[in-house]
Amino acid sequence: MADTKHIDIFDSTLRDGAQGEGISFSVQDKIHIVEALDELGVAYIEAGNPGSNPKDMEFFQRTKKLRLGTAKIVAFGSTRRKDSSCAEDANLQSLLSAETADVCIFGKTWDFQVTDILHATLEENLEMIEDTCSYLCKHGRSVTFDAEHFFTGYQKNPAYAMSALEAAVKGGASVLTLCETKGGCLIEDCRTAVAAVVERFGKACTVGIHTHNDSGLAVANSLVAVEAGATQVQGVLLG
Repeated sequence: MADTKHIDIFDSTLRDGAQGEGISFSVQDKIHIVEALDELGVAYIEAGNPGSNPKDMEFFQRTKKLRLGTAKIVAFGSTRRKDSSCAEDANLQSLLSAETADVCIFGKTWDFQVTDILHATLEENLEMIEDTCSYLCKHGRSVTFDAEHFFTGYQKNPAYAMSALEAAVKGGASVLTLCETKGGCLIEDCRTAVAAVVERFGKACTVGIHTHNDSGLAVANSLVAVEAGATQVQGVLLG
């Protein structure tokens, strides 16, 4: 019998999926969706950003009373701001207040986004990534690092994209999720990049994949990422 590997599903319906046009989940809607996903055997449920609005914080407080079978609730947020410490960052404090065992942090891996969107130096961004992951780990959280725009960053400046992942690993992240944020990565480019990350970091942490479907390649890129060694797949219900 051929060897098989376990693939974890990380559902983002309540966070990324909730950004779809005309979608506005109530707190009770979210509770029902969590319970349904848990019945399906989903491993992780990314349930929103507790710092974004009072409704999301109320939801996280209510999930503490749920008795889930397989699913772990994940709070979502960003790396600390450029000019603040982790202890002073309101976003990170809201993540801690959500009291989930697992958190997902997104950070920049494309050098252009660092300099032109964050208006930070490349080194400052690496410090933000490592500091944030380290801070959350020291507070007992298991950290997933969402590498935003990873595939574009890897195409433009592979050394820097890899250094951003290295910073997350140094900070204690246990999962590196490669995000195909623009939705335009071709299959072979996806395969090549994922394989390179798995080769470099696969023994230290889990490698995951998060694709967008702008070019109709989200499912295909997720599949080739798994073939290349990714063992966690992010996605949403109904695309």
